[in-house]
Order: sequence, then structure tokens, then C-alpha cells
Amino acid sequence: MSDKVKLTAMNYDADRPAAKNPIKIMDLSLRDGHQSLFATRGRTEDMIPVAELMDEVGFWAIETWGGATFDTMHRFLNEDPWQRLRTLKRYIKKTPFSMLLRAQNLVGYRNYADDLAYAFVDRAAENGMDVFRTFDALNDYRNFETVVKQIKKSGKHFQGCICYTLTEPRLGGEVYNLDYYVNKAKELEEMGADSICLKDMAGLMAPYDAYELVKELKKQVKAPIHLHSHFTSGMSPMTHLKAIEAGVDIIDTCMTPYAYRTSHAAVEPLVMALLGTSRDTGFNIKKLAEINEIFEKQILPKYKHLLDDSKVSIIDINVLLHQTPGGMLSNLVNQLREMDALDKIDEVYKELPRVRRELGQIPLVTPTSQIVGVQTVNNVLHDTPDERYKMITGQVKDLCYGLYGKTAVPIDAELQKKALKGYPRGETPITSRPAEVLEPELEKAKAEIGDLAKDIDDQILFAIFPVTGRKFLEWKYGVSEAPDSVKPITMEQVKKRDALVKKALAGKLVEKPENAPEKTEAVRTFNVFIDNEYFTVDVDPIGGAPIIAAPQVAAAAPARPAPAVKAAAPAAPAPAPEEPVAPVNGALLVAPMPGMVVRFEKKAGDKVKKGDTILILEAMKMENALVSPCDGSINAVNFKVGDSVVKGATLAVIG
Repeated sequence: MSDKVKLTAMNYDADRPAAKNPIKIMDLSLRDGHQSLFATRGRTEDMIPVAELMDEVGFWAIETWGGATFDTMHRFLNEDPWQRLRTLKRYIKKTPFSMLLRAQNLVGYRNYADDLAYAFVDRAAENGMDVFRTFDALNDYRNFETVVKQIKKSGKHFQGCICYTLTEPRLGGEVYNLDYYVNKAKELEEMGADSICLKDMAGLMAPYDAYELVKELKKQVKAPIHLHSHFTSGMSPMTHLKAIEAGVDIIDTCMTPYAYRTSHAAVEPLVMALLGTSRDTGFNIKKLAEINEIFEKQILPKYKHLLDDSKVSIIDINVLLHQTPGGMLSNLVNQLREMDALDKIDEVYKELPRVRRELGQIPLVTPTSQIVGVQTVNNVLHDTPDERYKMITGQVKDLCYGLYGKTAVPIDAELQKKALKGYPRGETPITSRPAEVLEPELEKAKAEIGDLAKDIDDQILFAIFPVTGRKFLEWKYGVSEAPDSVKPITMEQVKKRDALVKKALAGKLVEKPENAPEKTEAVRTFNVFIDNEYFTVDVDPIGGAPIIAAPQVAAAAPARPAPAVKAAAPAAPAPAPEEPVAPVNGALLVAPMPGMVVRFEKKAGDKVKKGDTILILEAMKMENALVSPCDGSINAVNFKVGDSVVKGATLAVIG
């Protein structure tokens, strides 16, 4: 990097001499950037204003898809994920598109059958994807076999990932050492990887470890080496420079407004740091500044409310202690907040490494980060001094069975035995490639969704996300109306919101307009906190009380009869809470956490025994089996599949 050229006012940007070995850059702003900072809420309409300009920069590729985008788009944004690819391809014509593919997990949270995996990769390629960055959360490359065959058949770029994780403060130890990563890289090259990515999802890679690792990989494998390192710990800019010195071929960065915090280092400082060296990017810094201006003034104001402003620092040094990726950390905090248990966060940090160790020292990346994180929260909230793992998620059971693959070290034998007790597929773990035990899924999904799906892309979306996918297709084709919560906001709305906050901070009260409606019985009072001040606000839902049920409190004494609860009608608002008129003898099954009903194992009228699973509640993308508290018959089921429930909501009555 010592080679330099003379820099003048003319060659400062576009006209400077080309470097001998320019570092290639992949931009992540349109995928991992907003996923890391704004909960993946970036909308296609807010990518279009910068798309053509970004196409002119000279990026090796632009990441536009994959990861959580597919899920978030249809679930929270009322956007068709396939359409985003087709739309952006009309504006970005020269720069290849890259996606994050979770191997046999595709863009979901479990391994899917081979037929669905083939179809998904085929359609992604047909819709415009060029580079398939493929990773497996366990680094078990048997989960690559199916998708890689289709990537190659489609004539696309297969980038194989190694998920970077540690059990020590630095690279080394008995599990994740230099030999481990070199051997994984060799495996990927043997599979035909066109490039190899070191995926450092928590920002754990130290600069000198990066130098040693990249240097060795460049000796041992021929495929280009690509470094992906999140900024979370603050080390990634230094790590980038040492990796570049060691000969890394490609680096991931974001445009400045989408950089730092739990996202990635910014591209602009790197461009300037390498200016005039043998690794000069050749990028026009003025063009980058022009793109940033659009991001900053026209797009970011719509999303700033999603930024975590609870901390002043943009660095989370604690990630080096608990190794929790930023996205996983925010999920844990949100889950605890929704359960009124945020005071338990320190206990969660203490329990998390123990759970990770007992589950085989698995890397913490989607979906294993959620698997470990949600199970840790369950342990902290539900375990007793004489019993751990009282509420085991369905995904932990699947992991213990082998449905995710082989763990780096064996899973704790006692935990594995407990998790697999009564497991539907059997109590003996498998050792084969996970998808070999999965039945074909696509044709079954086609039959189930029927005419609501208009093409193969709709069918694949439903097959991967059956509950939320059906709901989205109903919105898409006008079967039901999309709620306001999934509709985009405009800059005009942002300005009005900011003006109201400014007035509130200034202590200026807004006078009641002459035509303002009167308050109804459904009005609810909230404390709104802004910085260090708070204001009391009355909120009166239009059309009556919200459909989501209020918490139902069971009687303290077991012998006292529980109130009968009517099922909430999906088409009409629920009535205001009333005193029960016709009590029933029985027990209440209440939601131990907020979540979404994804499946019923029993229905009203069925006889059940204590411990029988009645329904599956999804919380933070993980499934929890809720069981009957007693023997009896189910007298009432109060929700339907797809309904969201609050903590404490009565889900069923068992008499």
C-alpha cells in the first residue's frame, strides 16, 4: 500500500490514475444497512431516488435483497419482495445485484425441502439476482448442496460464506481457530465457490486477526476473499485496513447515512484513506457525496424514529463480552420490553453464553442467534431453581434433532434428551443432511393456497411464510384491506410529526378544534416520553377498542371458576371489558408473552390431558408450544391463526 501517485486538483476524483490492484467494494445500504439500523423497514420507493446514481459509482456489487428483507417486506411493508428485484433492476443496469441466502433456510428460519429450495433460487435468478452470498448458521455445508446446484445451473455467482465467531477474546482456542477457518475455505472452494466471504456478523474480528487470517487464506485458496464485518464493536475500519494490507479482494461498506452503530463502516472514509495508493478504489468522492445528500434529506427523515437513540455512543463495546450481534440484541431488548421484563437484561446476558455452550457453541447469526436468544429469555423468565429449560422453543427441539445440521461441538446430552422427549419425528437425533428427512413442500403449498396465489412467486412466498404470506396475498389482491400500520409515510407527514414534537417540547398546547370528536369509552391514556420529559396523551381508537385482546387475569385461587371468554370476531371491534355473566368451571390458558398464533393442535370441544399442546405461539420468529394446564375439554378458543395477542391474553378455556 506504499505505492502513491501525485494527487492534484484535477486527479483528486475522477481523473486520477488507476490503482495497480484496486480494492473492490460491495455496498450494503439497500439491504444490510437498513436491516441493521432501521429494522429492515426500508421501502423500494425510497431506494429509487439513489438507484441510478449508485449504479454509476463502480461498486463490485450492490446488496439489494435477502436476509430479513423478504420477511419484513410482505409482513410489515405490504410490498411484494419479488417486485423489488424487478423494479430496482430497471434503474441499476450495470452493477450486479447480491443477496444474502440462508442456504437451505432460504430467507426463513428453518431448513426447507429440496423442491422449495430449487424453486426459490431459480426464481430469484430469473427475477434479477446475480450474486448469491450463501451461508449456513452452523457452517454445515451439507446445507449448501441443493441451493448451490441451482445457483450454478442458473449461471450465477456462488459466494460461499464462513460465519466468523469466537469462544475466546481473540482468534484461537479449541474450536474457532485459524485451522478451522482455512479448512472451511477449502471446503467451499471444493464446492465450486466463485468467491469466499468471511462473515463477521457481530464485529468480533480484530485487525491483527484479520491480517493473519486473510494472509493465510490467500496462500491456501485461489478464490477471491471478501470481508464482511459489522461496525458494532468499533473495530471494523481498522480490521478493513489490515485485511487490505493482507491482500483481501473485496470489502463490504455502507453509504454514510446507513453506516456505523450495528451496521457497517462507511465507504467514504475508506475511499479517502486509500486515495493514491495501490489499492485506491477509483471512486468519485463527489458522486458519493451527492448520493449521501439525497439519503440524508429525502429518505432518512422517514426512518429516524426507528433508530435506537437510547445510547449516545455509536459503539457497543459489550458485544466483545457477550458476542451478541446487533440485530439479535435489539430483538432481545424488544422482547423483554414487551413482557415488562427489561430489568432482566443483565440476567439474559449472563445466561446467554451458557445456553450457547449447551447448544453446541453455535455461531450467533440468523437463525441461530434468534434460537439462542429467545431460549435464553425463556430460561430467565420461566425457569425455577429446580428446573432449567421449562419452556423449550420448537426451533431448539429441531436443532437438538439435527434439522439445522451438525454443531461445532456436541449439544449437552441432558438438554438434548429433554428437548426430544415426545418430539414428533422421534427421540433419536439424525446425522444425515437435514433436508433428506423433509417431505416435498411446494406442491402441498400450491394446493393449500389455491387461486389466491396467481403465479409461482406467490406460491413460493406462501410456502416459506404460510401465515403472514396468506395475509399479504389477501392485501395484494384486495381480499382484505391492508392496515394503516403497513402503509408508507410521506415527507409531509414527517414534517407534521416533527412540528408536533417541537411544540410539545416547547410546552405549547394545541387547542381543540371546533369540529373535534368527543371522547368515547374506548379512550386510553398513555405517557409519551421525549428525551427526559414526558407528556400525558389520551388516545381514542377510531371504530371502537382495538381487536387485540386486553390481558385476562386468571383467578388467584385454583378452585374459583374462570370467566367465560368469547372469541374475538375478526370483522368487528371487540367490546369494552365487562364483568363476566356466565362463569365456567375450568382453567385459562394465557399467553406468557406477546406473539402471533401460528397453529392450533387442538380445537374447541377436544379432550386434552395436562401437558398436551393446544397451540403454537410465535414470538420473535420462534415457535413456543403452549400446553394445557390440566385434564379436561376445551370449552373456548379465543383467537384464530394469524391473530396477534398481548401478554396475558386468554387463548383458551379448559373445563
